[in-house]
Amino acid sequence: MTTTTIAGVGRLHDSVVDATELPRIIQVTDNLYAAAFSLMKLLPARFIIDRAEAAGLLRPGSRVIETSSGTFALGLAMVCRLRGYDLTIVGDSAIDRDLRNRLEMLGATVEIVEYAGQSGGIQGARLARVEELRRLHPDSFVPGQYDNPDNPGAYAVVADLIGETVGSVDCLVGPVGSGGSTGGLAAALRPADPALHLVGVDTHGSIIFGSPDGPRTLRGLGSSIHPGNVRHSAYDEVHWVTAPEAFHATHELFRNHGLFMGPTSGASFQVASWWAAHNPDSKVVMVLPDEGYRYQSTVYHAEWLREQGIEPAPAPGGPVTVDHPLDAPSSWTRLVWARRGFGDVMTPEVHDLGDVMTQEAHGLGGPTTPEVRS
Repeated sequence: MTTTTIAGVGRLHDSVVDATELPRIIQVTDNLYAAAFSLMKLLPARFIIDRAEAAGLLRPGSRVIETSSGTFALGLAMVCRLRGYDLTIVGDSAIDRDLRNRLEMLGATVEIVEYAGQSGGIQGARLARVEELRRLHPDSFVPGQYDNPDNPGAYAVVADLIGETVGSVDCLVGPVGSGGSTGGLAAALRPADPALHLVGVDTHGSIIFGSPDGPRTLRGLGSSIHPGNVRHSAYDEVHWVTAPEAFHATHELFRNHGLFMGPTSGASFQVASWWAAHNPDSKVVMVLPDEGYRYQSTVYHAEWLREQGIEPAPAPGGPVTVDHPLDAPSSWTRLVWARRGFGDVMTPEVHDLGDVMTQEAHGLGGPTTPEVRS
């Protein structure tokens, strides 16, 4: 039988943000637990705005400018609306009609940019436009989710909640985009559990962990830039999953466990359930970032899937394990990252994998070589 603990039962909340920013902690199987958010990015959006207000960077009537084509935009729009800040969101075509309508109902101005060959792909184009707007509005505030340390810092309260409900955790699994949730949670959990095994879930076409840049059908994780908040040396293991596999896992999460979540949650479940099954004596927590209502006409809609040429299906036999990101096939792939810096993984002769794994086996921790970012 699954059990659920919900934070804040019996407490009057002072806003919808306060009521919904924390996850439900749910036992899914004997050793697999979910931190299931309604809208995960609401938490860092609120925390970043709080910190900016405390630092005097935001005043009544200030303008907030940020780039996002997903849930961070929605979370920020909710917070800014409640606090009276004008908000401009710079996004791309991934902002569908329904999301744009919600953003505009909350008072946000939405700008859609097109990719025109800029460095960093469409995300680079969005960041360039944010910088243009910042220069036009010098008194504005840019939350900067990719590089602002308050993004990962927001998740300390979730780590406390996990500790209170689940106790000591052996493995944390979650999707990686800005690096906020997995990096922030690991940083907050490891003082009590230094051996915590951190598994990052990415997708093919994302450059975060060294895969070549390319189109990504599975959105909400991955990136065409290297976010400053992704501290590569925090990760023990990285998986790249495909859209058909992740969409299948999204459906299975709902069919078998009643958790109606989005596709990044499905990707997290795909990897976490595999890891938990192969490590039955370990306690595993997976991050599920948002609910499935935004995806009813896409990931949960058979006609849309057919139009995209996608047949949701599991990966038979689990992931293929490789030694280097450039060796990854176009299917579910796993790499033992072993808490190395990005440069150490991409140029393995600098830091031999065998030495890293030997150190890890003897409890000597991760590498001390400085991390290199491209």
